Amino acid sequence: MMAEMPWRLLVTEPLDGATNMALDEALLLSRIRGAAPPTLRFFSWSPPTVSLGYGQPLDGRVNLEACRRLGIGLVRRPPGGSAIYHDTREREVPYSVAAASGDFEGADDLLETYRWISVGLLAGLRTLGAPAELVPAQPSAPFDPPAFCFARAGSYEIEVKGKKLVGSAQRRRHGAFLQHGSILLGADSERLRLLFPLDGDPLEGMTTLESATGRLPAFEEAVEALTAGISETHAVSIVPGGLLAEEESLMERLVAEKYGRDDWNLRAHAPADLEYAASGRSDPSG
Repeated sequence: MMAEMPWRLLVTEPLDGATNMALDEALLLSRIRGAAPPTLRFFSWSPPTVSLGYGQPLDGRVNLEACRRLGIGLVRRPPGGSAIYHDTREREVPYSVAAASGDFEGADDLLETYRWISVGLLAGLRTLGAPAELVPAQPSAPFDPPAFCFARAGSYEIEVKGKKLVGSAQRRRHGAFLQHGSILLGADSERLRLLFPLDGDPLEGMTTLESATGRLPAFEEAVEALTAGISETHAVSIVPGGLLAEEESLMERLVAEKYGRDDWNLRAHAPADLEYAASGRSDPSG
């Protein structure tokens, strides 16, 4: 049986880091308020960008000088996790999910939400020919996360032959959540080693769809397969849609007052810095 509320599908054109993160937080706020349905978004980055986890310190393990020299953007995500280098849509399919408790069974539980989304993505990846597997639930690891997201797989993330293919992170607020994920089509190995120089070889624990399947799928092909995987696995209707006027307005304000500012992007944050999104506070600077 199909879920009563259709999901909204957004496939956006390449955006800079600040606009991408502001848009996703606007989608979270919209779902918290009940103004919009649960939303699945696929997107890309222009210019290529390093995104930092919400609480990740800039401790020298991300090469900021190389970012500046190569014209690579830098932004801090609303969810946590470790840094990701976001290449063009020829090499990566990033996704986000903004949903609330009640949108699907288990949506009120962090790990079950990871599992639900990953099972759908897994179906799509297998359609593309990847022999992908779901990582089982893992015991909590000591808090020493790597600088690079793909250096280590967590519970219900997706691997191929023991190497991480999909990385995800989540932020939960007031009965809703925003999950970000990155699905690697290919990789610029030289650039990854330059950007993450201090944690060993960043390529050691990761793989790509190109490596897993012997071909480089197009962004559009991957988006179609991943959307179908989620829809068919969970019997949910996912319908192409657009942004609400209030989402566009909030996105623009968040770019100007938060994600486009160094005082947001260059420091690690505590959980309270997102509280304004649910409370309706007028200052989105955190």
